[in-house]
Amino acid sequence: MTIATLFITLLGCMLIGMPIAVALGFSSMVTILFFSSDSLASVALKMYEATSEHYTLLAIPFFILSSAFLSTGGVARRIIDFAVASVGHIRGGLAMASVLACMLFAAVSGSSPATVAAIGSICIVGMVRAGYPQSFAAGVITNAGTLGILIPPSIVMLVYAAATEVSASRMFMAGLIPGVMMGSILMIAIYIVARVKKLPAQPFPGIKVFLRSAIIAMGGLMLIFIVLGAIYGGVASPTEAAAVATVYAYLVSVFGYRDIGPLKAVKWRNHKEALFQAIIRNVSLMTLALPKSFTDKEVRKVVLDGAKVSIMLLFIIANAMLFAHVLTTERIPHIIAETIVSWGLPAWGFLIIMNILLLIAGNFMEPSAILLIMAPILFPIATQLGIDPIHLGIIMVVNMEIGMLTPPVGLNLFVTSGITGRSMGWVIKACLPWLGLLLMFLILITYVPQISLFLPEYIDKLNGY
Repeated sequence: MTIATLFITLLGCMLIGMPIAVALGFSSMVTILFFSSDSLASVALKMYEATSEHYTLLAIPFFILSSAFLSTGGVARRIIDFAVASVGHIRGGLAMASVLACMLFAAVSGSSPATVAAIGSICIVGMVRAGYPQSFAAGVITNAGTLGILIPPSIVMLVYAAATEVSASRMFMAGLIPGVMMGSILMIAIYIVARVKKLPAQPFPGIKVFLRSAIIAMGGLMLIFIVLGAIYGGVASPTEAAAVATVYAYLVSVFGYRDIGPLKAVKWRNHKEALFQAIIRNVSLMTLALPKSFTDKEVRKVVLDGAKVSIMLLFIIANAMLFAHVLTTERIPHIIAETIVSWGLPAWGFLIIMNILLLIAGNFMEPSAILLIMAPILFPIATQLGIDPIHLGIIMVVNMEIGMLTPPVGLNLFVTSGITGRSMGWVIKACLPWLGLLLMFLILITYVPQISLFLPEYIDKLNGY
């Protein structure tokens, strides 16, 4: 009766259009009020504990704010220039460069919709001008943008780590190889289609232009080495690395590239000026502008936007943690686990059922909510069947990738529809051929666990664990 009340109330709230966070909290409180020995006072306590005792969750607002700075500034444009200079001369190279740009931007933003918005707003128009069909360009960008939640640092991985209490650092390690592999598969598919359809190639810009674009883009790309290097090297936790990433993103956007902030109209001195004089002038300008940057309208808007997204996500997490608390208190995951184990399903059979459930859920809910609801239920079953928790996390994240592309709640579909001005139906049709690649990749990730586990196990060996 408790299980039925909890899930029927949740489903009913969602069907009448109640926000997912409120639906999670309301269904939990109804269950506590009528079927639990807990008092309603425990609701406030649990919601407070959810956001105060999970140290990993502190990384989420930091990564969101760093992503906001990088998305607002010109980091995406410079990464695209570097990607085009790298592979644009290959047939279909502009589309391949877009995928590469999505991979690089994903590694500095941690957000899938932000990746589609930042890269797609530039690359889709560029590909159409170069002679690519708009549906082809939109399909590539929308699918490549999903790498934002697979390539670390990933906000979705942090949510899974908080929900299951596994290591966020190990999740980041596990996501790197699958993320690079998925990007490579997309680029290979693009090359094959480009050869068949005779899509255009850009002229090779030359070594000088390539090196120049690499140096210019390095301001943003250094964030990858700072964050992942600190985490993989054991120098910092994901939360500490996220805090450093936020400060670095702020400095790069405001004082490095000067795309926002009080120095926006000030240009760097050209190379003809004496180096010492140029350094003195620019350091003086940055020192004088530092206090002004905190009151600058553009900087304040970026911080405010980042705060809004963080508050929304943390509110969902707090209510989902309350939902998970009710599940645990009423032993619902254990009952479900015992039932499924009693069926005698092998691990591979359970993984099929799990993937189907997650793919269905991806049609109706956003990734963080799905993980916070499903992870406490699926995690005990997976551990009983001998499935590695890190491998389970990567499987769930890849399912969330596909959920970003399935209607009616696929966030990437909405972003691409807004960029192109096309209908949702048109965007869905453009994404379908590439969605098939993601489904095949999901099967590969599900049944070849070493793709996910190789890097964490290798780094553990290096560290003597």
